[in-house]
Amino acid sequence: IGPETRQTLENIKSVLEEFGSSMDEVVKCTVFLTDIKEWAAMNEVYKTYFKNPPARSALGSSGLALDVRVEIECIAVTR
Repeated sequence: IGPETRQTLENIKSVLEEFGSSMDEVVKCTVFLTDIKEWAAMNEVYKTYFKNPPARSALGSSGLALDVRVEIECIAVTR
């Protein structure tokens, strides 16, 4: 789950930067995990991407598209 979380957050970071924003401008995230027991391992990576962690919701899912183990949805400010 660690490498998949890292890649997911790198993808988010890249898109934010493309639109003139950054991880510092994220105000809310929703994390979907196929196995909620992987929360702690996912969180170890997740917390390295935020100086001031945004509001967050997390939930377990019976499955995600493309057989991924984690999906992260973020809302951020763009300027």
